[in-house]
Parts: sequence; structure tokens; C-alpha cells
Amino acid sequence: MMLLAIEQGNTNTLFAIHDGTDWIAQWRTATEASRTADEYAVWLNQLLHMRGLAFDSLDGCIISSVVPQSIFNLRNLSRRYMNVEPLVVGDNTDLGMQVRITKPTEAGADRLVNAVGAHLIYPGDLLLIDSGTATTFDVVAADGAFEGGLIAPGINLSLQALHEAAAKLPRIAIQRPDRVIGKDTVTAMQSGVFWGYVSLIEGLVARIKAEWGAPMTVIGTGGVASLFEGATTSIDRFDPDLTIRGLLEIWRRNTHLKDA
Repeated sequence: MMLLAIEQGNTNTLFAIHDGTDWIAQWRTATEASRTADEYAVWLNQLLHMRGLAFDSLDGCIISSVVPQSIFNLRNLSRRYMNVEPLVVGDNTDLGMQVRITKPTEAGADRLVNAVGAHLIYPGDLLLIDSGTATTFDVVAADGAFEGGLIAPGINLSLQALHEAAAKLPRIAIQRPDRVIGKDTVTAMQSGVFWGYVSLIEGLVARIKAEWGAPMTVIGTGGVASLFEGATTSIDRFDPDLTIRGLLEIWRRNTHLKDA
């Protein structure tokens, strides 16, 4: 089995290949809602060729996207170039977990996939912090159920907002400053955003734990999660593979049901 897993966020889209045993290739591209199936195919075909692969060597596809207008083109990529009907998370997909929120259909595909990937290897109650375009905090119960959470603006959005809304503030790169008190505009902005987000994480983790009322393992993931490693003790583990692990497990659960 050669599986193409596509995980599309608001900023980046990940394409990953699993050969039935291991993840053998991963590529990222900027998310563009208007990109057509043919445009994806030209880009992906070259990358496959560099790994000695081709579209006809792929016999499965799973898609998780938080950009609804892109799903049509990603689905056509699978149908047209792989001759495979893709499994789309959210389209009557069996996640193998309960979604205990008021409107289960409103839960983002990325959040649910992360929950599946985390519960697969971490025991007990979990708190997942995914740092991307948005920063999400999601609670997964010990039985694997998605219990809800909260959504905050991502660190990149904060930097963008500062630059766009204040005429004298430049566009800067995210990095951990040596000092909390900045000595110039750039270091002041870096400190405010970085340590501001550390404080946001620590404060929300404490509030969520207090409300939950039971021990939780806190796991960080997402594009910029590694930036906070070593900066706070509120995150117990950093795991960049929650999403692709979850996608693979959802694929296995649904194909097993079809084969049963």
C-alpha cells in the first residue's frame, strides 16, 4: 500500500507518502485556495520523480483540509492522476472516536486528526496545543473522545497585525529574544510576541487544567511549536507528527471497515 496523505492548513499544505511501513517522503507548499488539480499535479509529479515514484505507484489518498474551497481540487487530483477515490476527513468518515461538543460538524478536521494521532500513543487525558495560523488548545479524554477546546490567533497573525496596523513597526522574523525587556523596536516586538505567547500558553494551560480537574499530559505540535521548546514547563512533550499519524490511523480504520 502506497498512501498519499494531504494535510492542508490555512498557511501550508503537507503532502506525505506512506509505504505501508514508514513515511518515506514529505513535502510542503503554500496553501492557495485557487490552485487547480492540474497545478498540484505538475508540482507533485516532479517531487515524486525525484524519489523514484510516480502517480501510478500510489493506490490510496486521504485528505484533511480546513480550506473548504480547496477540497474540490485536491479530490480531483486524486481522482484524475491517481485514479483513486480519496477519503476526505469529515465526509462521513469514521474517526473511531466520539466528538463531545455541541455541534460536532463544526470541529476542524485538523483538530480531530490531531486528537486521533495523540490518543493512539499517549495514555490518559490530553491537552493538545497546535501552533499554526491559529493556536488551538484541545482536550482529548482518556477514552479518546474529543472534548472541545479553544482557538486563539497564531503567533504569525500577531506579528502581521502589528506590522500592518502600526505604521512605524517593521515586519520581523519570529525568534526567541535573549532578554524580556527590548532595547530597540525589533527586540521589543520579538519579546512582546514571543514571551506574550509563552504567557498565553502557560495561562491557558493552567486554566484548562483547573477546569478539567484531573491530571493531563500537554503535547505541543504544529509549525511553530518547536519555538517554545525549552521556554516553558507547561508543555510536557513536543510531537510534530500528530497529524500524519492521525491521518494514517483514520485511513486504516476506514479501509478496514470497507474490507470487513
